[in-house]
Amino acid sequence: MAMWDRIKDQAKGLQQQAQGRGSGGHGRSGSGSGGSKAQLVSALKSQLTSLKTELKSGAYRDASMAVCALVAAADGHVDPAERQHVESLILNNDVLQNFPSEQLRLRFNKHVDQMAANFQQGKADALQEIAKAAKKPTEARAVVQTGFVVAGADGYVAPAEEQVLREACGVLNLSPQEFGL
Repeated sequence: MAMWDRIKDQAKGLQQQAQGRGSGGHGRSGSGSGGSKAQLVSALKSQLTSLKTELKSGAYRDASMAVCALVAAADGHVDPAERQHVESLILNNDVLQNFPSEQLRLRFNKHVDQMAANFQQGKADALQEIAKAAKKPTEARAVVQTGFVVAGADGYVAPAEEQVLREACGVLNLSPQEFGL
């Protein structure tokens, strides 16, 4: 648990730095909040990598693919380019390389397809899959971190992406504030 406390402290420090420098707005224009979000995403990515050997369960794999699909479809739709971009992020993620790429691709696309057919039902199914990771706090946090890293890959976390990450925190019994949400 001591390692997780240290990771939380690092993330909290970055969040405080972000709040100190940023204007508090959600727009892409200023470098203040966008740059600090990018730093937070970078820190979360490093933290995930340090936990790679612990993140090998099927629950983490499945919940991570569900959260990635939620992030990709956060605005209610996923265009083919966005789907391909997120899939590429997944397949190139150091921690997710613990799993065969075809397993990841199939699970991610299953959730995206469900949300494309019926967004509300697909979202509910994805959240149900995410909730299965709640039993192990380290994995639960890693699921949210994975979603955050994917959401912030472009240096910006959109309000709709933040909202689905907050919902993921809710089903995992985690505080959204822990992740700067």
